[in-house]
Amino acid sequence: MTIRSITPVDEAISFGEEEIIVSKTDLKGKLVYANDVFCRVAEMTTRDVIGKPHNIIRHPDMPGAIFKLLWDKIQAGMEIFAFVKNMSKTGKYYWVLAHVTPSYDEKGQINGYHSNRRFPPAGSIEKISALYKKLTSEEKKHANSKEGQEASSALLYDFLDEQGQTYDEYVWSFRG
Repeated sequence: MTIRSITPVDEAISFGEEEIIVSKTDLKGKLVYANDVFCRVAEMTTRDVIGKPHNIIRHPDMPGAIFKLLWDKIQAGMEIFAFVKNMSKTGKYYWVLAHVTPSYDEKGQINGYHSNRRFPPAGSIEKISALYKKLTSEEKKHANSKEGQEASSALLYDFLDEQGQTYDEYVWSFRG
């Protein structure tokens, strides 16, 4: 099973506001741990996910610019909070507010990444989806994914500059 072989369906999966979806990856983004909430919401077993790239749950509505921002920050040793639309094994979607951080070994070197995901704040998805639709639309205008991601990233940073905020500040502005 690959993410490319899954057809998205317009049906949401929900999870409890008190639940936390947890996963850990190696440096290349391959899953080394997924909790039971991750597996239940993604409609997969641990056997389905361990050793697979974390993007096994990536929804095609997610702009590459957001993942580039995420990877740039965590590889630099910083944390990030991001709204992410994921896709289950059956093509259903679910939104999360992800907190992604680097993990460190005993020598202080990054040896992987850890993500806790919670139910998004009320009203946030409508706002963030509008931005993400603009970004993915921009990506689709380009001949290849690299050019699309670069253009989408430029659009994202222009938008954030207009708001006078960083991406993290923009995300936290939804917490009311």
